[in-house]
Amino acid sequence: MTKQRSFKRLVRARMEKTGESYAAARAVLLAAADPAPGSPVAQRSPLVTSDETIRRRTGRGWEDWFDLLDDWGAAQRTHRETARWVAEQLGIVPLAWEAQAVTHSYERARGLREVGEHADGFAVTAQKTIAVPVERVFDAFVDPLLRERWLPGVKLVARTATRSKVAHFDWSDTGSRLHVTFVDKGDGRSLAAVQHARLADAAEADRMRAHWRAALAALKTHLENGAADA
Repeated sequence: MTKQRSFKRLVRARMEKTGESYAAARAVLLAAADPAPGSPVAQRSPLVTSDETIRRRTGRGWEDWFDLLDDWGAAQRTHRETARWVAEQLGIVPLAWEAQAVTHSYERARGLREVGEHADGFAVTAQKTIAVPVERVFDAFVDPLLRERWLPGVKLVARTATRSKVAHFDWSDTGSRLHVTFVDKGDGRSLAAVQHARLADAAEADRMRAHWRAALAALKTHLENGAADA
């Protein structure tokens, strides 16, 4: 039996784009790191996480998982069927992070699903650590007047929120959803982590990824420069 069939194809595809050696391309893929800004390789990693992390969480590395999924015939199965099969191997539920991480990564690598694509559309994430208490970051998102100061012209419709923990919004009239998690990091610092989900396509996902990186940078500058809360 030929080993690492799908993963070898993934490595060789990267080699063709970058001119890297097999070992170098394999190492970059197993690290699952996104390319640096300005990198000639613009494509994001199809792997949800690094080989080290998936091995620690599941007992197998990416090459082993790809072999198992190839032999099982995952390329001809639905996402739900594959996630259920992976979950059975691990003794967990199909919606668990490990089952979804393995399934999404395999589907992306095989071209069955684009990076960032989910069953209900595309999703992007961004996060920023800000040197102010978490309550101020939370208020800057959920209070429409405060939000207008750093995110002008954007219509958000609040769905649910737990103070200083999470907030969920409908984004304008597009049908997409915004989920924001707030983490108190201590010493007056906070983390705001954004997921923008249900995006229409990869182009929209790329646009919103750039948007949120810029928006969170604006929020950080706004709050750390001593912006008043009222």
